[in-house]
Amino acid sequence: MKKLRKSIIAGSWYPGDSSILRGDIARYLRNVPDRELEGDVVGLIVPHAGYIYSGQVAAHAYKLIQGKKYDAVILIGPSHRVAFGGVSIYDQGAYETPLGVIPVEENFAGEMKRLSNIIVDLPAAHTQEHSLEIQLPFLQVLLGHFLFVPLVMGDQSAAVCQELADVIYQVAKDRHVLIVASSDLSHFHDYKKAKELDGVALRNIQDINVEGFLDSLAHGKTEACGSGPIAVTMLATHKLGARHALLLKYANSGDVTGDKSSVVGYASAVCYR
Repeated sequence: MKKLRKSIIAGSWYPGDSSILRGDIARYLRNVPDRELEGDVVGLIVPHAGYIYSGQVAAHAYKLIQGKKYDAVILIGPSHRVAFGGVSIYDQGAYETPLGVIPVEENFAGEMKRLSNIIVDLPAAHTQEHSLEIQLPFLQVLLGHFLFVPLVMGDQSAAVCQELADVIYQVAKDRHVLIVASSDLSHFHDYKKAKELDGVALRNIQDINVEGFLDSLAHGKTEACGSGPIAVTMLATHKLGARHALLLKYANSGDVTGDKSSVVGYASAVCYR
């Protein structure tokens, strides 16, 4: 029996009942206006808070892949609970949500491990990490059956971002792959300050300005807990031919709760060719 990473946030961050979960995702998608994108979706940037906070924002990105088919989804998130160097890959088995089991694309994962020694096998980085799991029900609803490569970044430095992007390019260049970055933006500022900080990140994303994005992070001009996944997605999708990025939706927790004294920022964006 191959290893199975069971859900740890079903029933809290999103509904644990499969029919309610599908219904909620369908409602989020219905609330998104239809958008014709002139190009092929290569990467998405999506938030990873509980669905009541950021599910509607995420839906703006996920609606763009409805009914599409990919050889694999490469899903990248930051490590919130385990400190380690490099990038942890879950290289065999599957993840499980209330909507079923999502198998790992083990050939892709094996190739990635062979290409770089920054990619390590550290299952503990995945056990309690929410940033990947929160994306899976959306992907299950929109893609049906799919294979994926789960990556958790313990080191989000510029050097690691560049190397991981290179590895992703090497395994994806002759295949049809979707890259998904899981990240929230600023944390626990008042509403006005959050919009100011998040605006810097969003301008850099829309301009596909990785250097500017990383520099603004280093100098405290913006914030993103998944800055590495965002940077990797911008770098890798550009290598794969994506020359366009589009901000689809921005909001923060204050828009949901009404409490604007201390908020968390959420955005969805797409990289396409």
